[in-house]
Amino acid sequence: MSITDSRHRPLVVGIGGTTREASSTERALAFALRGAEQAGARTRLFGGTFLHSLPHYAPETATLTDAQRELIEAVRAADAVIIATPGYHGGVSGLVKNALDTLEELRADTRPYLDGRAVGCIVTAYGWQATGSVLTSLRSIVHALRGWPTPFGAGINTLETRFDSAHQCSDEKVIDQLFAVGQQAAQFALAFKLASDTDKQRAASQPGAAGKIAAGAAGAARNEDRLSVAV
Repeated sequence: MSITDSRHRPLVVGIGGTTREASSTERALAFALRGAEQAGARTRLFGGTFLHSLPHYAPETATLTDAQRELIEAVRAADAVIIATPGYHGGVSGLVKNALDTLEELRADTRPYLDGRAVGCIVTAYGWQATGSVLTSLRSIVHALRGWPTPFGAGINTLETRFDSAHQCSDEKVIDQLFAVGQQAAQFALAFKLASDTDKQRAASQPGAAGKIAAGAAGAARNEDRLSVAV
């Protein structure tokens, strides 16, 4: 079943960009979101200007800003996420990392952090070395947030590839790669929803099974808590 056949159109949220307007990172992210739209998803982009408006995340601060709440609520409602970062000094940019740190507010949700969501990863860097190392780092961050990195992640060397406008890229292969990231995120979101709906229907038809599933989930949570304490 394709996404367009489903009554549910997944929401894919894009997070990424730099402080520079119309950055290559943000334009790459926009291409990936168009790939998700082509697969039938709804999309929402939080670009560099928005990310720059976020205060430095401090977990001890009780009051959140409107911008922080907007990002948190969007990710909470998302079926999939795409993250795009420039490679700065061999790592994820502080601007993007701060946005991801803000998602700590999702820790107590039924789906904590990025749990149950496909996460597409995109890195732009001026050279291949940073592109590869930062993509690996970004995938590790996604794992820590309990997300599912899509099988394909796009690493873009801006020394060789130019984004002349929001809809123009000098390399058709790069466009294909970015579309693949968006399409995989959207397709995973639909597959996950279908599997979840099937499990709920099965549990509803077998009252005893629901209790067993709940008990199993509780046991897994207790094991994870013990592991965290041990570490």
